[in-house]
Amino acid sequence: MRQEEIFSNSVSKRIADLSFRMRLSDSYDSLDLRRKRAVRLYQNLELARQRAAYAKWKVNENLDKFLIDFEASVIRKGGKVIWASDANLACSEIYQLVQRAGYKSAPSLYSSPILAEIGLHAFLKSKNSNPVLSSISDYILQEQNLPHFSTQIPSANATFSDTKKRLNHSIRHTLDADSAEMVSDIRNEIRPQLLKSELAITGAQFLIADSGQVTLVDNSGGGLLNLAFVKSHIVVAGIDQLIPSINELELFLSLHATHSKGQSAYRFTTITGPGERDDLDGPAEFYVVLVDNGRSNVLAASDQRQALACIDCGACNSVCPVYRLAGSDDGFLGNQAGPIGLVVQPLKAGFEKQGFLSDHSTFCGRCSSVCPVNIDIHNQIIRNRRDQVSQGLIGAGDKLAWFSWVKLMMNRKNMNRQTTVRNFSFRALFKKDFGERRELPKIADKTFNEWWREKNGIK
Repeated sequence: MRQEEIFSNSVSKRIADLSFRMRLSDSYDSLDLRRKRAVRLYQNLELARQRAAYAKWKVNENLDKFLIDFEASVIRKGGKVIWASDANLACSEIYQLVQRAGYKSAPSLYSSPILAEIGLHAFLKSKNSNPVLSSISDYILQEQNLPHFSTQIPSANATFSDTKKRLNHSIRHTLDADSAEMVSDIRNEIRPQLLKSELAITGAQFLIADSGQVTLVDNSGGGLLNLAFVKSHIVVAGIDQLIPSINELELFLSLHATHSKGQSAYRFTTITGPGERDDLDGPAEFYVVLVDNGRSNVLAASDQRQALACIDCGACNSVCPVYRLAGSDDGFLGNQAGPIGLVVQPLKAGFEKQGFLSDHSTFCGRCSSVCPVNIDIHNQIIRNRRDQVSQGLIGAGDKLAWFSWVKLMMNRKNMNRQTTVRNFSFRALFKKDFGERRELPKIADKTFNEWWREKNGIK
């Protein structure tokens, strides 16, 4: 089955589930409302967005230099950097590090978008190296064998009732418990395992180029609990997660917190890196796995390079009418989703495989208006579609359909033909794209031109 068919089937299934759509819409409405409240705390939000956009532009335009600076800083402090060109290589390298460490306890895994992107959890399970999931949402998804849903609401596809039933079977969780008790029961289950773990695998929110440090954020505190006790720490990050220096960190952390969760700041922020000689705690071994996985393709597209400035806050998801209706990370072929995903995924994987994603946008521009780093996302999607046409990747059927549509719209006599002819043409051109579960709207009996002439007595 082609990737376009997989995507279409997933979207059709999601749209048909009315209860899920309503639940998801409520969640995104709440997130968007909290975002609007949080950004009022800025004295000059637009200035903050411009500063962040400039910092990321500077990194993207000199990415090779900043990557070398970051690697040199990590090595100078005693850490190691591993380069991975794709997801398979990244997973293989991480598995080798786990094997080489030889710890008896299972490694702990604090999930992040980059770990979901490369499919690390599934890879380690296939190698019988079952990691302990330190995130409560990840634990819930694992118990029900569900995929990661989205950046802002990772376990949105898990219902409360189904979760309670599953936990009742696996950890003797009572069916009468409320959400607070459920969280407490999960913590009691995973924390003893986390404290035993000697190796931690995490993502990173930001990489600090000049100091070789990484920044991790957490709202519960439990997810990063074991970092102070492990002997080895493996950080997995995309090459686009760099910021120039620690001077910009406060700016990016505040923008991410307000736009992702509607908070003024995250409850827990950890800045870590290779252990210094005089440190009393922290890991003895520190590795950073830098993942490309198609990001170089985005960097090579000069008109769409700005998309690499994304800090993965998910704000564009919460306002996008298309994503709110039918979106999820697994629905977007398990990759970066939402409006920004419509830009980067076709560039990462190639227009031949995933160019169709750029067609799923209303171009309303709401995504661009809320982006904390001023990415003009809707214009980037238009540029993707332009490149598809210039590369000759549009099918003959689509070309014929739009050629016919232009001829029809540019000819007044054709526009004023009988309603039955117009409706037939409309169905023939767009029925397949409109979906099987929706009924095409009927064209009015009279065009505006006919109505206006009739009203004013013009023949």
